[in-house]
Amino acid sequence: MPAIALVVLTVVVTLVVVLVMANLTSGEKKIEHKIERLYGSDDPQFARSMGLLLGPPVVGGNRFEVLVNGDAIFPSMLEGIRSAQRTITFETFIYWSGAIGEEVAQALSDKARAGVAVHVLLDWVGTSKMDKRYLRMLREAGAEVVQYHKPHWTGLGRMNDRTHRKLLVIDGHIGFTGGVGIADEWTGHAQNEKHWRDTHFRVEGPVVGQMQAVFMDNWVKATGNVLHGAAYFPAIEEAGDGYAHMFSSSPSGGSDDMQLMYLMAITAATHTIELSSAYFVPDKLTINAIVEAAKRGVKVRIITPGKRIDTHTVREASRACWGDLLAAGVEMHEYQPTMFHCKLIVVDELLVSVGSTNFDSRSFKLNDEANLNIYDRDFARQQTRIFDEDIAHAKRITLEDWRRRPLREKLLERVAALLDSQL
Repeated sequence: MPAIALVVLTVVVTLVVVLVMANLTSGEKKIEHKIERLYGSDDPQFARSMGLLLGPPVVGGNRFEVLVNGDAIFPSMLEGIRSAQRTITFETFIYWSGAIGEEVAQALSDKARAGVAVHVLLDWVGTSKMDKRYLRMLREAGAEVVQYHKPHWTGLGRMNDRTHRKLLVIDGHIGFTGGVGIADEWTGHAQNEKHWRDTHFRVEGPVVGQMQAVFMDNWVKATGNVLHGAAYFPAIEEAGDGYAHMFSSSPSGGSDDMQLMYLMAITAATHTIELSSAYFVPDKLTINAIVEAAKRGVKVRIITPGKRIDTHTVREASRACWGDLLAAGVEMHEYQPTMFHCKLIVVDELLVSVGSTNFDSRSFKLNDEANLNIYDRDFARQQTRIFDEDIAHAKRITLEDWRRRPLREKLLERVAALLDSQL
């Protein structure tokens, strides 16, 4: 091989290796040691520490409404869009073609034509199944639409950094967040395997300003443009008596914040932990935190998808790590009727954390995520009741069941577990 060709080949191989490494790691130092238990969830220091360590302080004066499944979620979101007078900011990962995709695009376009400032931030990967006609419809109506981290030679090192955030803010006063994407799979009421089980939240009060700020974080990254002023950040009066804060994470800053939140909540738990997780692939540090909670008497219940799941590799990687959890007395339940896409944790019937974050390394290290933490006992009890209803449609997997699973499943799980940093 000629010397010049060898040099070129070396340069190409080096660039490929650098790009792969850049896309498979966050580049930030990880949490490596367990968090010491210094207080329980009922200690005022718990909420204080959560607010200060995760960024935005906990603020009062908020009202929350839980929306269970598409029949409740999409009408509320569409009503919010159609009520907008000044601004709409919308960020999502999944936006696919279908009836609800068409309806949302039409509603946003109508408001843009009516003079409302509409800003839409869509993940490029998550919109791979989206009819590009929606993009034309929105832009022709005057909406500003950006696809997050669309491949470009200047950003090849960020291709694995996806925005998984799910945010809709109306006039800076009303916010929506949760697990739902824009696709027909989320419509209905989880009545069959073609209609998924999920939860979203409608929020009013001062914490909506924090939700707007999280949207602006990625909007600035994607466009370089800062949206501000009263149209986006109005003075917000109290709408209720609930306390909450909205925080985010991304590989470019605070990539461990989501895992930190979960570790702090699990470590502070005194009585109960109820975790609804669409993609549950915890690392060893997190597994140990859950095991320690169970051993000190915390009742831990976890719901994950069963065989009806959109990504079977995730389920196999998840089941591979259940041994220590089951041995410690953690209850593992697999939801049976359809894909279980909820992303929510309830601790001691006090803290409710909901948002885009999955319980896996991709959410903890690689994705841009956002969660709403609510500190409200009445609201938390409501979420526990919903959790109990989901448990009624789930199959409990015991330690004996787990040990007796077929050898073929065990082998597949071991292989899938090797990919857990990307799941």
